[in-house]
Amino acid sequence: MFDADEWGPQSEPPTLLADQIHVWRADLNCDPELLRRFEFTLAPDEKARADRFHFPRDRNAFVATRGVLRDLLAKYVSRNPAELMFDYGARGKPSLRGAPKHPVQFNVSRSYGLALLAFTLERSVGVDIELIRPDFGGIEIAERYFSPPEIRELKSLPSALSSEGFFLCWTRKEAYVKARGEGLQIPLDSFQITLTPGKPERLESADSSRWSLRSLTPGPRYAGALVAEGKNWRVHCRQWKPEQSSDSARKF
Repeated sequence: MFDADEWGPQSEPPTLLADQIHVWRADLNCDPELLRRFEFTLAPDEKARADRFHFPRDRNAFVATRGVLRDLLAKYVSRNPAELMFDYGARGKPSLRGAPKHPVQFNVSRSYGLALLAFTLERSVGVDIELIRPDFGGIEIAERYFSPPEIRELKSLPSALSSEGFFLCWTRKEAYVKARGEGLQIPLDSFQITLTPGKPERLESADSSRWSLRSLTPGPRYAGALVAEGKNWRVHCRQWKPEQSSDSARKF
């Protein structure tokens, strides 16, 4: 498990090795100037998606997430952020356009002002983040979507750990589903995740030999998870920081 204290400063430029996965944490509470610069880099379809959000807060979070994604991808592939183009899988999972498949693979998740962005080479990857909300009806949701062993494990937790256990399970499940890129085609009760806080994470599925699961702690009140192909990769956690305005103006 990687906790909030291990999110070190970014290195310039970031370099991916074959056995690495880089996970970036980004604060989405950007100032208006940075949001404008980010929006300038977005493709027309991304701008259209942004405009469909009803609340400015949600629109800004989407623009910031896409802006950070483009900023980081541009560094990995030595391109201008505005030049990047994306393809989307049958279930909506984005990938960097390339023929036939770009070696840099990535996945993104955001929740309540914080985002996680995972990057790797030539392996499928999924990441998820959720704010742990004590007032969330976790047991009711679990009984509808979780597997019987997960429901039993969740119900066995002390009440003080119930919310954290639910969101640990949820993020781990979401990361696995996102790594496979099949969305809701995968029933959430068709595979099993451990969820007890403080204990090792474990994935049990028909294809679990193909995947590895790691827990992440993006912040004191957040749960996070990472799933990727293979068994011998290493995780490097980094904190994304915006560049100075003068540098950013030249880049964007």
